[in-house]
This record gives sequence, structure tokens and C-alpha cells, in this order.
Amino acid sequence: MSTEAGIDVQRQLESLIQDFRTSDPPMPVIVLHAEDPADDGRVIELVDELREGQQGHGTRLAVASTEPQPGTDTPTARAARLVRDLGDPGKWGDRSAAYRPYSFPRLGLVRALQEATDDPEMREHWPTAPAGTPEGNTQREQAQTRLLRILARQRWRPRRPPRRQILLTDVQQFLPMGVLGAFTALLTRPEWYIAVLAGIGLMVLLAVLNHVPGRAPLFLWLRGESRWFLTTTFLQSAARHQSTSVRLLRPAHSWRAIAARAYDVSEAMREGGPFPLQLYVLALLEDLRSNHRRRSWDLRGFKRTSPPVLFLRRTGRENGGIELIRAVSDVRSRRSELDPLLIVAGVAANDAPLLDRGADGTPRVLPSPSRSRLQQRLRGWYDEWAGNLRADQSPSRTNALPWVLRIPLPREELVELRDRRCVRAGHRPPLVRVVWSVYSLALALLLVCTAGGAHSYELHRTYCSAGLLSANRDTERHSAPGAGTECVGIATGDVRFGAYLRDTDDEEADEQGERLRALENRIHDENARVLRNHSGTYVTVVYAGPLSSSEVNPSPVKGVEELTGVYLAQRVVNENHTVKMRVLLANGGADMGHQSETAGAVAAYAERDPTFVGVVGFGRDLQSSPEVTDRLHKAEVPIVSGTNSASYLPKDFSNWFSLAVPDEHQAEALGHVARQLRAPGGTTHAMVLARDLEGSQDRYTREQAVYGEEMLRREGFRMLRTRDYRVVNGDPELRLHAELICQGKDVPSVIYFAGRVEDVGPLMTQLSIQPGCANKEISILTGDDLSKARFSGTGGSDGVAPRITLYHAALAELEDAAPSTAFYEEAARHLTWIEQDRLPYTSRDFASGQTALSHDAARALYWAASRQDVPQSRAATWVNLRSVKLDRMATGTIDFTEAPLYGERHGHSILIKRVRRTPAGVSEAEVLCSRTAGDAEPLDAKECSIK
Repeated sequence: MSTEAGIDVQRQLESLIQDFRTSDPPMPVIVLHAEDPADDGRVIELVDELREGQQGHGTRLAVASTEPQPGTDTPTARAARLVRDLGDPGKWGDRSAAYRPYSFPRLGLVRALQEATDDPEMREHWPTAPAGTPEGNTQREQAQTRLLRILARQRWRPRRPPRRQILLTDVQQFLPMGVLGAFTALLTRPEWYIAVLAGIGLMVLLAVLNHVPGRAPLFLWLRGESRWFLTTTFLQSAARHQSTSVRLLRPAHSWRAIAARAYDVSEAMREGGPFPLQLYVLALLEDLRSNHRRRSWDLRGFKRTSPPVLFLRRTGRENGGIELIRAVSDVRSRRSELDPLLIVAGVAANDAPLLDRGADGTPRVLPSPSRSRLQQRLRGWYDEWAGNLRADQSPSRTNALPWVLRIPLPREELVELRDRRCVRAGHRPPLVRVVWSVYSLALALLLVCTAGGAHSYELHRTYCSAGLLSANRDTERHSAPGAGTECVGIATGDVRFGAYLRDTDDEEADEQGERLRALENRIHDENARVLRNHSGTYVTVVYAGPLSSSEVNPSPVKGVEELTGVYLAQRVVNENHTVKMRVLLANGGADMGHQSETAGAVAAYAERDPTFVGVVGFGRDLQSSPEVTDRLHKAEVPIVSGTNSASYLPKDFSNWFSLAVPDEHQAEALGHVARQLRAPGGTTHAMVLARDLEGSQDRYTREQAVYGEEMLRREGFRMLRTRDYRVVNGDPELRLHAELICQGKDVPSVIYFAGRVEDVGPLMTQLSIQPGCANKEISILTGDDLSKARFSGTGGSDGVAPRITLYHAALAELEDAAPSTAFYEEAARHLTWIEQDRLPYTSRDFASGQTALSHDAARALYWAASRQDVPQSRAATWVNLRSVKLDRMATGTIDFTEAPLYGERHGHSILIKRVRRTPAGVSEAEVLCSRTAGDAEPLDAKECSIK
């Protein structure tokens, strides 16, 4: 600053700015004038220096155009034009000023109303008849319609909108809608980019609709300026008892209120007088208050730590400056809120009394300038002014301008100094500008996007069906044996296990994969029909089986056959019964390797679905089977298994029901054959060849080995050492064991094979070429897993070696039960892919018995869950299972009525088959003896004669 007066005034301004950072001090209109009219030019120079100093300090400021303007406008009109020009954000500094540019939506709305009022099209539409008369009311309605049409054409904005106004002016309203659209899309768990496109598409659609020519903008009633326009008390006098309610869910009601208020204000502005100027000033001050509001989403009030300053260089009556200052003081006196605008005006000495008159109209006498320095006087004057605001705003002070602080500057204070000085208050950037800024927001968004991307990646890596931020947690991804990934859990929503099956070079595996996908689609369609048409009258059954493939076992044949039986049971039930059956699929992984995880998913599902009544499946006996059964037992879920032949499960768990004859009973039945194979009066050697279970979950083969060895010892065989063979990468290592067996001192005549069906072929190959076995009659006994083999006589490619006879147990006697069951007729109607060129029970689709057993298990569970044609609870279903007795099922009579609690029941379907090679080189299977389900009479050696 070049003068002492400039230094002192600058100090006072910086003191106000410093106070503004911590509080909301009242901001005066500082009027600077010289004591001597000859010094008016120096006062203008001082105002310019103050402007340059504040601009260098980064203060947001504007300079009103107070140069003389041509024309005959009144001072009030000139003052209104000054305020209108201040609605351009570019006049308040560029982006180098603190934070972002100002916005003036309220001032823009008032400008739009003024321009619509002055539009030539409105001149002939203003009402001429007196208000309140029928003709006057009609003219008023027509004028209001015309005014709204002009405003809509202007988009309720000034004709020349401020710069930086772009297409998405209302993005603050469209953005929440876009986020809502994206979030709604996320609920359907699509790909992340679909949700993003949904949000962006909704925003673009709203933006296009918002700018349709000739129509009012969308969400006009939700704009901040519209709410202010309806609720400010300043305009209440202009309203004619119209509603001022703005409601989010009542757009028509809100629109009528805005339209009525717009017309009332337009009429008042047309009448002229001080009202338009004061309305402009009110809108400007309210916009500045909003631009410095601390309680806002962007915390802009904490970032803009300096008040905006308006400089009036040459303030006079002819340029409207005096009227502008008067209007600011009048508006502030009527309102209770403080605004941040600080005005610095330079006034000619002769015009200064116009801005400071007492109650009697005489000039107020200020303290003598010679009493103290100007700096001390300035502080005292400000404190006195702030303390007298309450009294000076009283209505009785008719000519007072309470918000004006007049500062007379003596000549000696305006003398130019040799050295210029810069006065600036201590300033430190606010913490909130660092913490809550565009850069911190970008960093936060980057971190959120990174975390969201990592979370989304983890969801997609962990779960089978996942969106951007959510996932279906009923199914999870797990590594499959060998390589690859399989989907494990219970399929809810849009999960399909068939989608995870890989294409292979195995024709049968690919065929089974297509069959699985078709079954899933059919079950899904049937479930949808049940939910759509029979809500409240259905029960939900879960099938749990091996619905995956792996490199080791590429074909899910067991799961597909069992699922076929469950689907057939569903179709038959839903066609013939009032209570419908809904079926959900649960995948235990390839060979049920992840059945523990599946049991956890089923138990969790049971907690939230009261229609869920039980499980069909878990057809493999593994090391985890006790844990699985116990987990579902605690969840009060009954299990009806069609093919799991574990002897210990019904003894240990009351929720376990199985249609498969236990391993112990199978060994007893094979004992009738073994007794006939032992040479009478001599020594017959026998041995057990079993899978090595190290690193394996298989428990079935261990049970078979234990019961098989007990049976052979009981029948009088001399037992050789049990041999365990390993399985490496799906291939059994049998060559060394075959050599030791066939080239040993004692070659066994009977081998009890405790292995899986896929290991029989390599065993036959090794025994048929080993010296010592190739020319010896050998009998191999094994359990029910061999029922899955497809020998040449049943349409398959499996077979036995010459001079080797295979005896195995099977779980389903289909031939004797076929004449009295409708199972095959129903299968022909609903399973269109079933072969019809052979006896139905010998068809490759039914020969293993797994389809029939799972069908009967599902029917038994459904019967317990729908007793008396009423949907039963899960607990009631568990109880009702012990009263199930169903005749004419695919395997005979399913009877649980005699099943002891924690004990083995009798009456399972069972048969003993013999497979041997014919002279024609074809493996031929024949049934030695059998029992259909429901027949509890035990087999005997005479009935199972091998003669």
C-alpha cells in the first residue's frame, strides 16, 4: 500500500478475513471517502490498491462496473443491472482463487423471470381487467400460461447463461439417479460393466429429457433455487395465498406452486420500484451464503476461508452505486441470516452523507480524526458499528443505513509514502481442503476402485455367481481333482453346474454334460412354474450329488443318472398331487470330494427357507460322511439316500434313511456264493485286494474290505495277505500286485475286490496275461459299485477276462419289480432321450439302478413331506419318514415302518450277479438271486446256486 490510510484499511480488511476463518462476523459495507472533496481521486486510487492487494492474496473478489452509462435509466434500474452482472462466476476470479468458481442459481432464476417479464411476447398478455373478476381471473390464467411457456423456452435460465454452463447443468440431480440405477442393476448380480452402463445410460436419458426444447427441465421443483424461491419470506407478500409446499413424491403439486409463485413475482417485478433491485440483492446474498455454507456435501465453507469482496470504485447516484448500497442494507435489515459479502466502496466526499443519516435526518458526527491514528479509529468504529446493529435495524430508524460503515480519510493519511508496504493476515491452508478435495477425492476413488476391484476379483474367484460388489454365497469355486475349477454348493438364483463342465475328447463325458445341462434347465422351468402358480402349496427338496467332472473322472454319469430319477419324481408328483415339489441342486464336487462344504451350504439354506424339507443324495461313502450327516442332523435335515450303502450311518444318526443294502449285508449275500466256491474238504486260498486309501476320502472300499475279509474267514477260506493298490492320476497300479498274486506259492482261487468299478478293467487285463493266473479258474467277488459297469451284454464295453468269473452285488432288482410299476411308462413320457429299443430295465439309462433308486428316494421324501396333502415342516417330515410305505415303486416297496431307531433295517432291494465270458468272447451278466425292495426274507445258498 502506498499510503498510511491504505495500510490501515488493509489491516482492517485482513482482520475481518482472519475473523471470518473462525467465526461468522457481520460484514459491513465499508464506505471510504475523503474529508476534502479535492482528495476524491486519491480515494479511488486507494480502492484500486486494496483490490490489487486482495487479489494478490487470493481473495475471491469482484469489481462492479460503476463507470457512467448512457441512457435514461433510473438509479434503481442501474443498480439492478450492476447486480445482474455479478451473476457471472467469471467476475469473481478464476480457478486460481481458493476452491472452485462460484455458482449463482438463485440470481439466475431471478434474471430469467425478469427477462420473461420484459419479453415483448408478454406485453399484450398482461391482464387489464380488475383482479378478482371473472374476466380478470381468465386473463390472469392466460398470462400465467404464456409466462410459463416463455420460461420453458428459456429453460428457466437467463437467455445468456453464464459461461462454464454445460449440457449437464443439473448433473447434481441426475447423478443420484444414475447411482440408484447402477445400484439397482447390481442387485441382479450382472457383470460390473453392465451396472456402470445402466447408471450412465440413465443419466444420459435424463439429460436428454431435461433438455427437450419447449419443456420445463426435469426435477425443476427439486432444484435448490426453486426451494428457496418458494420458501423465502421476502416473496411471501407477492404470493396470493398460494401453496409453498415442495415435495419429492408430488411433482404436480410442487409444479403448480412454482408456477403460481413465478407469476406473482413477475407481476411485482413489472410494477417496478425497489422490489426488483432488492430481489436481485437477496438472490445474490443467498447464493453467496450457499457458496460458503459449511454444512454441505463438499464442505465448501471450510475451504473458502476468505469472504468474497465487492469493490465499488466510483459510487454515486448516477451509476446506481448508492442505490445498490441502500438495497444491500435494506435486505440485510429484513433478514436474520448473516451473509459473507464484504463491500468496499469509494464515495465522493459530497455524496458520503447520503449513506449515513441519523433518525432526524441530520448527519452523524464522527470522532475527530486527530484524536488517534486511523488504525485505532477503524477498530473502534467497527466495534461500535457491530454493537449498534440491533438498534440501527429498528423500524423507527427511518432513514438509517445500519449496515454501512463510513470511514472518512483525512488528507495527511492519503499522502503517498516512499516505500510501499504489504499487509496480510497469517494464512494457512485449511486441513479440510487437503482432506476433502478433488485430489483427495480422486485418491479416495482410486483406493475405493482398487479395493472394490480386489473385492470383486475375490468374489468372482471364490463364488460361482458374483456381481461387482455382491455374490451368491450358496455356491463356491473349488479346485477340481487334477486341474480346473468346479462349482460346489447349493444352486440358487441363476447358478448352473452344467456350465462348469469342460468339453473333453470323451464322447460319453460330453454326452453326460449335455444331459446335465438339459436336466438343469428342465428342473428350473418346473420350479418356476411351481413358484408362479402354486405359492404356499409346495415343498422344496434338495438333491445332493456329484455334478462335476475332473481330469481324473471326466464324466458325471452317477450324478446325472441320480438327477434323472429326481427330475422324473418331480414331474410325476407335480402332475398328480396337490402339494407340488420344488427341486434344488447341490453339487458335492467330482466324486463328492467337497461334500462337507455342500452340507454346510445346505444347512445354511435350511435356516432361511421354511419350505425345505430334506435332502436326497449323498450317495458316496467317504471319510467325511459322518461329519456331513452330523452337520445336517444338527440342522434338523433328514437325508434319504438312494445309493450310499454305509452300514454305520443308520446306526449312528437318526436322520439317515437309505434305500441301498448295507455293505455288511452285501458281504453276507456274497458269502452264499463264496461257500460254493470253496473246495470241500480241502484248502482254498483267498485274499482281499483293496484300494490304498492313503490320501483318499474313500471309505466305501475300506468297509468292503473289512466285511469281505470277515466273510471269507467265516466261510473257511485260508486267507493270504491283503494287498493294497495305489491309484495315481486316476490309473490303478495293479501290475506288480498281479505278478505277486499269480507268481506266488499259493495262487488264490477267490479274490475279494474292494475297489471301484473303474479299476476292474485294468485288473482283468493284468490277471489275463500273468502266468499262474491265465490258465487258472479265478472268481472275483465285489460289492455294488460294479453295478455301474456296462458289460457287453448290456450295451457297454466293459468285460471280464477268460477263465475269470465275476460275482458282484447290486442295489436295484429292476426286472422283478418292472411288471408292477409305472416307472418306465412315466420315464418314456418325460425322459424323451431314453432308448426304447430294448427292455426298459436293461437299457443303459436304467441298468445301473441309480436312476430308479434316486426316483424312489425322492418319492419317499415327498410322501413324508406332504402327508394328508398338506405341506409338512422339516421336523414333521423327519418324523413322517418312519411311517413311509410305498408300493409299486421302481425297485419294489419302499418301507421305513420297520426301521429301528439307530439300527439297520431289512427289506432292501438286492441281487447277486454273475459275469463271465462266453465262448463267443462276449461278457454275459446273469442274475443268480435277488430280492425286490420290501421283501425282508434273506437270500440262501440254494437260491444263489452257481451250478
